[in-house]
Amino acid sequence: MVTVRARRLDYSEATRAALVDSAVELFTKHGYAQTSLDQVAKRARVTKGALYHHFSGKQALFEAAFDLMESRCVQRLGEILNGSASPWDRARAGLRAFVETCLDPSYQRIVIHEAPVVMGWERWREAEDNFSFGLVRAGVEMLIEAGEIEEVPVEVTSRLLYGALSSAAIFIATSTDQKKVGAEVTSTIERLLEIVRVPGAGA
Repeated sequence: MVTVRARRLDYSEATRAALVDSAVELFTKHGYAQTSLDQVAKRARVTKGALYHHFSGKQALFEAAFDLMESRCVQRLGEILNGSASPWDRARAGLRAFVETCLDPSYQRIVIHEAPVVMGWERWREAEDNFSFGLVRAGVEMLIEAGEIEEVPVEVTSRLLYGALSSAAIFIATSTDQKKVGAEVTSTIERLLEIVRVPGAGA
């Protein structure tokens, strides 16, 4: 039996989700500075009071939008890395999925362009580490354990690869031909991985 408390909780969660979805769309379209809380509340069809019930202000709402974008990316990549394909194919598919994510307008605007300014560089990097670095490290460990790449220092290798992917994301998002650059990023990193691949692996 559904209780009154359960219905209220469902309504509260639905309201919060509507606000975050509204924020994602408006931040993507207009940017953080040009988006007002009134606009977000109006698009979500809730009162401004309801917005303040969930978020202390615009920055808190932005960080929730950032978390949503990164969570979606991490979930997608995690599903790929935990899939049934070979470790090498999973790693390549994960790389391609990451590049596709970097081509998404909402991910670009919120995570790559706006977040370092709105959240501050140090907080942004910390958040990025919390979301993304673990996946990169897991991918490196997966390839080593499967005998796909040589034994290398996991932490150093993961940090270097993570740094390359972070730079690639910015490069893609600021390019005038993003699809071309995305394809070049994918092929270049795949070639670099081939250099450290164990001869005969996957045969």
